[in-house]
Amino acid sequence: MPTRLPLVRRRCHACTSGRFRADGKFRVNAHHKLLDAWLLVLCTGCGQTAKLTVLERVNVRSVPPGLLDRLHRNDIHLAATLLQDPSFQRRNRVALDWAGAWRLDTGGTDHLDREVVDVAVRFAARIPVRPVRLIADGCGLTRAEAERLAEEGRLVSAVRLNTRLTGDFTFTLKR
Repeated sequence: MPTRLPLVRRRCHACTSGRFRADGKFRVNAHHKLLDAWLLVLCTGCGQTAKLTVLERVNVRSVPPGLLDRLHRNDIHLAATLLQDPSFQRRNRVALDWAGAWRLDTGGTDHLDREVVDVAVRFAARIPVRPVRLIADGCGLTRAEAERLAEEGRLVSAVRLNTRLTGDFTFTLKR
């Protein structure tokens, strides 16, 4: 599950930093009947503000009132949704850095002493992470141990464990 918004990977024009922090602030500007809206992000190095385009020269009547209200209220959930939208990322030529922005909730440690463990992993947000890392963290293993168990056939899943994944999956661990 996410713990904060991810960092935005983009080059800063004022310094050498390549990371920006989004805190859910929006700027909305009207030009008669046309509307522009941006998500504001701050450089982690120098604090310079950059704008990521949300709406560009859109007729005011075509914007749903609920969306406009959320933009004016600086809705953090709207910012999180937009940041995870692939078309928003492409349009603004940015990528996300999820390092330190998520945590694993295992629901307790009573599963660690069992011989065979069947687990269903559910993502609260589309966070790209390698399943082998989640399994290692959740089962108290090192990543090398988890990879060795997968090679031996004692860690089995329908998904590839060494590639990034953003969707739910299941796995079986035999100790």
